[in-house]
Amino acid sequence: MEAPLEEIEFLARSTNRVEVLQLLAARPHTRRELATATGASQATLGRILEDFAERSWVRRDGSEYVATATGELVADGVEALVSVLETEAKLRDVVAYLPTAELGFDLRHLADATVTVPTRTRPSAPLQRVLDAMADATTLQAFSHTLNEQSLATALDRVTAGEQTFEAVLSATAIEALAADDTLWSQLRALAESDDAEIRVRREEVPVAVTVTDGTVYLLVRDSGGILRASLHTDDPAVREWAADAFSGYWEAADPFDPAAFEE
Repeated sequence: MEAPLEEIEFLARSTNRVEVLQLLAARPHTRRELATATGASQATLGRILEDFAERSWVRRDGSEYVATATGELVADGVEALVSVLETEAKLRDVVAYLPTAELGFDLRHLADATVTVPTRTRPSAPLQRVLDAMADATTLQAFSHTLNEQSLATALDRVTAGEQTFEAVLSATAIEALAADDTLWSQLRALAESDDAEIRVRREEVPVAVTVTDGTVYLLVRDSGGILRASLHTDDPAVREWAADAFSGYWEAADPFDPAAFEE
């Protein structure tokens, strides 16, 4: 273990080392090209290329430097590690609230996700991010343990205007919460009665809150007290596949929404 960690430390001590290795792994470069790409001095490049040659990571081919097979292997590993650490940094403040047990994909697939968190000036920023997406979407699918007032109003407006199709699987507890408010209950019933909307009810709790707008997946994460901590959204294919499969599973196991069952 010690030797590999020493090599990681060797690379990590210099951004130029990492950049040069990645450049050479992509294609051969002359020393002048490396200097232009990295901004490193000729003296610095000389030391880097000498160190790499000693490790058999690069070889010289005429006026160009070329990554060896093991050099390409190291470059790929460094790139993967950098990507993992970038993703970890992005998720660090929200990982405690992520329902990781319910997410059927590797967290690496959130590398390109946008994470929106509340701020003092925009405490509702995570929810607003989802509402903005809903307001522009032509197709919407959701599975969730809650349906808030703003989301319900937005969906109703879009569906009523003939601008959106709406499909949702909601926990029974979410329906019960809406049934306790006359205005929200009327809106939910109006939405469900539309030809472009269909709602199903899951008696068991839906453990996540996911909205898919025109193929983009939005995940709302809350703490144990129900406080909204962040929204994440991504177009990553693996996340989209997970969301589609999860929605289909919840949909097939859920019952059609019957208002009478909640009005007794």
